[in-house]
Amino acid sequence: MTSVRRLLICLPLLLLPLALGCRRSPALQSTQNQEQDAPEQVEPADLGLPALPTRSDLPRSPSGAHYPLFLANPDQLAQLLSDIELAIRNPDVSAEAIPSLAHHQQVIYRVLSHRSALSDQVRSELDDRWRWVFDQHIAARRAFLAMHRGPASSRLPAWRIQAPAPPDQLLKAYRSASASTGIDWEVLAAVNLVETGMGRIDGISVANAQGPMQFLPTTWTEPGIGRGGDIRDPWDAIHAAARYLVRRGGLQDIRKGLWGYNNSDYYGRAVVHYADLLKRDPLAYRGLYHWQIHYASSAGDLWLHEGYNQPRPTDVLQYLRQNPHSRPSG
Repeated sequence: MTSVRRLLICLPLLLLPLALGCRRSPALQSTQNQEQDAPEQVEPADLGLPALPTRSDLPRSPSGAHYPLFLANPDQLAQLLSDIELAIRNPDVSAEAIPSLAHHQQVIYRVLSHRSALSDQVRSELDDRWRWVFDQHIAARRAFLAMHRGPASSRLPAWRIQAPAPPDQLLKAYRSASASTGIDWEVLAAVNLVETGMGRIDGISVANAQGPMQFLPTTWTEPGIGRGGDIRDPWDAIHAAARYLVRRGGLQDIRKGLWGYNNSDYYGRAVVHYADLLKRDPLAYRGLYHWQIHYASSAGDLWLHEGYNQPRPTDVLQYLRQNPHSRPSG
């Protein structure tokens, strides 16, 4: 079974972001440039929400959102990150407020994973409560970055980025699959995150992997794996993934099972970091569910918003001329 490789590098995530090319790219330089410009205003802080930096001149996606701004000052960045982490876990914060918080959280960790000195400064300013959380995110991102050694792509993938299944439905599927197989639900959620951003990516990988859990059709049809289900259906795919991990030895050693998804120790480490985060802190799911699809391209770390739809690979610069909101401002 093969993942969507660019997502592993860029998403996270996956995804990953999965969502994250991942070297010191123009996107990072652009991000550094944007740090030098102080935000003109901040979003209103209401009901305990942190004030997210913004500017009125930023290009907007069709949803009205812009690429999150990155603060340069480590003290301010640490305070913002702490406030975001707290708000994501606050039951009084509405579900409608979480997506923008989560996207900002995601971009902070993505940038800091490249910048060790700033990352260390920010970590030193965090309360003890958030340092372990910070460590899991940074370690997961850096594991994915370590997987990639080739040049970043100058073409964007032939994907459709869609809204995922509702968070409660996915959580029910993870837990049902866990109950029937013994594979931790947190591992299944982490795999779903890094493979397709919890189902945001509707596309086929270069190795022909498909669906929200990125199965090869040949693996899906193996006895006991797909069981006649729909490779594109989240419920069927999550349960099949749990059975596949069992078959690959995941009950004895989850990293051995994860090797079946991607023949890389770095992949297994990254998934386990996200799974461990969810095990200790299940409310972290509230943020991870809303992480967006980022793609490590030759033009930088690009955000592919929900609604992105390219039937064939597309030149990066041509796409950016029509969708300037997809790159960091600078």
